[in-house]
Amino acid sequence: MLIVIGPETSDRPSDPEAAPWCAVSLQRGAEGSRKRFALGHLPAFVRSVLDHAPEPHRIRWVWSSTRAVYPRLVAAGVTVSRCWDLTLCQTILSHAATLTDNGLGYSPTVELNESPHGPAGGLPAARVDPQQTSLFEAPARPSEPAILTIDALVTELEAQQQAVAEAPGRRRLQLLLAAESQGSLVAAEMYHEGLPWSSERHRGILDDRLGPEPREGHRPARMQALAEAIAARLGSDHLNPDSPQDLLRALRAAGVEVASTRKWELTEWADHGGNHRRQRFDLIAPILEYKQLYRLWTANGWHWVRDWVRDERFHPAYVVGGVVTGRWAAHGGGAMQIPQIVRDAVRADPEHLLTVADASQVEPRILAAMSADAALAVAGRGKDLYRGIAELGQRTGSPLKDRPAAKVALLGAMYGATSGEAGSLAPHLKRLFPDAIGLVERAAATGEQGGQVTTWLGRTSPAPDQSWVDAVRDVSTSAAESRSRTMSRSQGRFTRNFVVQGTAAEWALCWMGEIRRRLRNEGSGGPALKTTLVFFVHDEVVLHGPAEEAETVSGIVEESAAAAGRLLFGEAPVDFPLTIATVESYADAK
Repeated sequence: MLIVIGPETSDRPSDPEAAPWCAVSLQRGAEGSRKRFALGHLPAFVRSVLDHAPEPHRIRWVWSSTRAVYPRLVAAGVTVSRCWDLTLCQTILSHAATLTDNGLGYSPTVELNESPHGPAGGLPAARVDPQQTSLFEAPARPSEPAILTIDALVTELEAQQQAVAEAPGRRRLQLLLAAESQGSLVAAEMYHEGLPWSSERHRGILDDRLGPEPREGHRPARMQALAEAIAARLGSDHLNPDSPQDLLRALRAAGVEVASTRKWELTEWADHGGNHRRQRFDLIAPILEYKQLYRLWTANGWHWVRDWVRDERFHPAYVVGGVVTGRWAAHGGGAMQIPQIVRDAVRADPEHLLTVADASQVEPRILAAMSADAALAVAGRGKDLYRGIAELGQRTGSPLKDRPAAKVALLGAMYGATSGEAGSLAPHLKRLFPDAIGLVERAAATGEQGGQVTTWLGRTSPAPDQSWVDAVRDVSTSAAESRSRTMSRSQGRFTRNFVVQGTAAEWALCWMGEIRRRLRNEGSGGPALKTTLVFFVHDEVVLHGPAEEAETVSGIVEESAAAAGRLLFGEAPVDFPLTIATVESYADAK
């Protein structure tokens, strides 16, 4: 059963909680009952439906956006098993409809735009107000977005479902939309639950590494001492090591011939010092330490604790499908990466434990499953995939006879490396795994020609814009021809990786969805576990719950990884092994 919920009218009452909302039930495409209630009574309405439904886990709730509706329910202690996020689904279907080969006839009936903001780190586009006729005249107040009524949402749902039903790849596409929507539930619940975080331990780490919290506008004591040491060693008084330009000039004046102040370039310069190698490393040591402490101070310093840790919880604000491949992004706070240096601040509550599960070599294993490359599947069966490739290389006399070479070659194939060690090993890798390498090479060739590719379930890559097409076509001069080749190859690298990374993101969605389903004991009649998902980054999940549930939870996480593989690829002989740690501190997980 589907239940669509949304505003009954487009009116904006003075009291938002009194806004009239409506729920429409749909069974096999036919409309059933309509129930009306005030927005403030939404949690009570949903709870009542769940309490009286014979199989509440089979209800799929449909709304404009999980991010807009679900937090209100979760805050009231109401959670649902399944949903259909019209905004996320519209994005996927709209992109898929741009590729003729998908055979998808879809046109949105309403425009659903979850957030007016652009990607993190970019400036918003300038707002041009036609009513503002002079420079200093105040622009008109921006209009509020239109309220989409329940009838508009039902119409859009019908358009989406019809498009999926008529699509040649409807089973996979249906799974993608369900998984994306399920991911939106997981993200909202993670944000509400929060990752356990000891602000006291975090401040202790900062005090140990940086010294006491400085006054506004001043460096921490340890960084100030390093700044003075760097200036002295480079013979540059008043050097500001925060400025890459100033630091680069001082390095060159001191005889350090580097093109930038990046860590890898400085260490490479020191490593090629011959008899002076040790002295070179001594020279750059305070610079490297300063850089590390600067990142800690600016990214996860005292201000971060004040801004992002509430009630001893870090609440990661995820953006489901925020990356074009389907990977998640985050609205600030660094939710997609917690630096190793502060992980000891992630502490389980008393009598609780963290279960940290890291999927091993997901993308290469995804490639093996997608391409049905039996040799690559066997190489990773029950063991480290790169070591398995090396063992095969030894048996066949291939240069891919050690693990580092195997890793460089396979990652190079997925990311489009054509030079260096990866480029030289590519032909040998293709001889061992022709199906796998053939898949990514075909994806790259499609991209180089301006074509689009899809993931396993049907997420579609965006087509290059007209400026790209014009630039690639322009071979009027040698410079233009060189630029054309560069842009074409760059697009090929993007599509080469899109098919694999995007499918890995789909596997992760199914993995988390299955973990969530099993934690809730849906359909079994038993009570739900108290353990919850609290953090996710690409191929790693963190769960938090009572210590007595930890063993059961570890089994659920492992079984869910295998189930996600079967859901996507059937009985393909590909393992998805995990490294699972049950710890009190996140720092002890790796």
